[in-house]
Amino acid sequence: MNYWLMKSEPTEFSIDDLENVDCEPWDGVRNYQVRNMLRDAMQIGDLAFFYHSNCKEKGIVGIMEIVTTGYPDSCAWDPKDKHYDPRSTEEKPLWYRVDVKFVKKFPQLISLNTLKAHPDLTELPLVKRGNRLSIMPISTPQWQTILTLC
Repeated sequence: MNYWLMKSEPTEFSIDDLENVDCEPWDGVRNYQVRNMLRDAMQIGDLAFFYHSNCKEKGIVGIMEIVTTGYPDSCAWDPKDKHYDPRSTEEKPLWYRVDVKFVKKFPQLISLNTLKAHPDLTELPLVKRGNRLSIMPISTPQWQTILTLC
């Protein structure tokens, strides 16, 4: 099993939104490194921390499960969609997504400052300077350490 951290702006899609729909495509990713993770590395049954980003209180708010392997992100083909990319076609898809399922919401947010301050999380990609990826791998020891913080 792999572990991940996946960021979303809560004004766009929050942990509460995921809980309300239960399962949802994680689409709109337009970064090649992240696309490769979605397409090649994520597997059914992997778990991911849901991270609220670009908001007043940034942090991990819950857990979701990856329920599909990567498949083409069809919103890239829709000119009316905000994630439209004319370079991506059904014949040659450029962007990928996975479906995620709600697992649990934490009773309180695990803040970015809390994660930065923990001595066992200094190698966590999220707390490293300059890492702005919307999806990142989490090691098993990091996953276990973060679970002790909720």
